[in-house]
Amino acid sequence: MKLGIVVSGFYWEDITSKMLAVSLQACQENKVEVEVIKVPGSFDIALPVKKLLKRKDISGVITLGAIIEGDTDHDGVIAYALATTLQNLSLEFEKPVVLGVNGPKMSWKQAVDRIPRAKDVTEACIKMCK
Repeated sequence: MKLGIVVSGFYWEDITSKMLAVSLQACQENKVEVEVIKVPGSFDIALPVKKLLKRKDISGVITLGAIIEGDTDHDGVIAYALATTLQNLSLEFEKPVVLGVNGPKMSWKQAVDRIPRAKDVTEACIKMCK
C-alpha cells in the first residue's frame, strides 16, 4: 500500500511539521509507503490530492493542516470549501481522502493539542484502504 500525504506549510514550525512526523511514524509502524507533498496553505491542498488520486500506485490520501480562527469568517470559508472538495474527490476517484486539517473556529492552543490526532487520521486512511 502506498499513501499520499498532502501537508500545509502554514504554521510549519510549530504545528504542521509535527503533524507530518506523527503521520509518518504511523505509516512506518504499519509498513506503508508514502509520498509527501508540502503546499503553502490548507486551501492549496485539493489540487495535489486530485493529482495523487489519479495515480494507480496511490491507495488513498491523508491531508494535514491547521486552520486557526482569525478576526473574520475566513477560517470557516476555507474549512468548508476544503472539506467539501476533498469529500467530492474521494467519491469521484473511489479512494479514501481523510481530513486531517483541523479547524475552523480553532485556537492556537487547540491546534497544538490536536497534533497527535494525525496518528488517528493516518490509521483511518490505512483502514479505509484495506
